[in-house]
Amino acid sequence: MTRRTWILTLSCQDRPRIVATITTAIANVGANISESAQFGDSSQSRFFMRIAFDTPQAVEERTLRGVLAPAVAEFDLTLTLNAAEDLPRIIIMVSKFDHCLEHLLYQIRVGWLKAHVVAIVSNHEASQGAAEAMGIPFHVWPVTRDNKAEQEAKLLELYRERRAELVVLARYMQILSNELSTELFGQVINIHHSFLPSFKGAKPYHQAYERGVKIIGASSHYVTPDLDEGPIIEQETERVTHALSTDDLVAVGRDIESRVLARAVKLHLERRVLINGRKTVVF
Repeated sequence: MTRRTWILTLSCQDRPRIVATITTAIANVGANISESAQFGDSSQSRFFMRIAFDTPQAVEERTLRGVLAPAVAEFDLTLTLNAAEDLPRIIIMVSKFDHCLEHLLYQIRVGWLKAHVVAIVSNHEASQGAAEAMGIPFHVWPVTRDNKAEQEAKLLELYRERRAELVVLARYMQILSNELSTELFGQVINIHHSFLPSFKGAKPYHQAYERGVKIIGASSHYVTPDLDEGPIIEQETERVTHALSTDDLVAVGRDIESRVLARAVKLHLERRVLINGRKTVVF
């Protein structure tokens, strides 16, 4: 019998019987749970859960939402339900440095990242060839102080028109406005080219070099109005030595950035990241 896979995530105030209620509800429609993870944050009394399960092909989303409705009401759940077969629709934004973009496109092409890129947006023309090679619509929207609001309005319109659910800033070197960051909270992922919270701002690898660091890294996080302070999804570090030049550090850093951003995007696409205030729960 053909089966259909679903991913359910939820958060709520921590109380008894949440797991039992949810699993019983989906079991009643013939579900088989293939993966389950949960976390109770005792400091906030919050509960988080992710379940992957399959059902008979005939079971529709409205049926599942119907059997889950009593639990949603009883526990005041913030709940998402997605069919695993549906490819998330994403927009990638990039400036001149294209290493993160190229890595994302490669991982999508080989199937490690399961997503449909509905557009690439840039304030430069450098990545147009990469977009055209994969048949992805490419938009060049230069940003100045005078047209920033207009360009962000176009981005938001594109996001809604293309029914996107995630914007990936693949070294897009423009700061999103507070208004846009708030509007798309939890739907924009950035790669920060240093190991947060160290060496913020311009030329972090040069700052690291001047300080003689022995470890460098990168951080991927959700974008918020507070610059580079959003909930962190993924990070990585690598040891370096005094013998490396600034160019060497930049090369190592770019490699780390590409991997960290791709992993963060994968975690988000697989519905493994739940926002917990200023932090994340990653299953």
